[in-house]
Amino acid sequence: MSTGTARRATRRVVVLLAAVAAVLAGAGPAAAAPTEVGVDISYPQCDADLPEDRAFAVVGVNGGIATLANPCLAEQLEWSQDSSGAASGQPVTQLYLNTANPGQMIELVTTWPAQGATPYGDCEGGNSAACSWRYGWERARSSVVRFFLPAAREAGIDPQPGQYVWWLDVETTNTWQGGTDDARARNLAALEGMTAYLDTWGAVVGVYSTHKQWRQIVGTVPADSPLAGRRSWLAGSVTADEAAVACVLPPLLPRGPVTLSQYVPDDLDLNRSCR
Repeated sequence: MSTGTARRATRRVVVLLAAVAAVLAGAGPAAAAPTEVGVDISYPQCDADLPEDRAFAVVGVNGGIATLANPCLAEQLEWSQDSSGAASGQPVTQLYLNTANPGQMIELVTTWPAQGATPYGDCEGGNSAACSWRYGWERARSSVVRFFLPAAREAGIDPQPGQYVWWLDVETTNTWQGGTDDARARNLAALEGMTAYLDTWGAVVGVYSTHKQWRQIVGTVPADSPLAGRRSWLAGSVTADEAAVACVLPPLLPRGPVTLSQYVPDDLDLNRSCR
């Protein structure tokens, strides 16, 4: 036997003895660290096999548009509560709402408000900032009272909306006003109305979008807007590395932190905590 072969044989014996000692001591293989990745789901995943290993979940309350409910919301809320909580600063269950402002086609919108006091003055039924704000308020109220509260009770989770982070999902696939700065200002008013309603519950509110879609729908948010200082959840990444880079991009809202970054490597939306 050569010197090198003898050394290798000695090493094998040492490794074997260490393994035997571990078994005798009752030690098993080291448990894998829980993932710090979160998942966001909604009505498209109603019949999907959802991942067992996730740090947190963001559940969509609506069924694609602000006036419809996610038909499997209760089941998904119950599933979300079993998340590990391994991502620092991220509650295991978070929620998101679909948003919109169809004020440029109010003759086709049965849910457009006819009246109501707002920070922009009285809504009188027209396509105004006041009625846009009122529309947002009423859509948020309907989503919370008609959709979330019954589903939360059915799922056996805390039904108090103030116990959750609520994200406003702002995407061009929904109906928005466009073409002018005034139209974008009315879109902002609708999001402020939704935020104001959630504020009455003491909820934490943030916005979800890409920078490109946000500029198209809302534009620049004034420093004195009620949205200023709120959280941003940035979409648009494909890989985990891209999502990590997005965490240090500018927020969607002035003075607000970027706290989540979404990436979609396949058919499932994954999320990195930026906290």
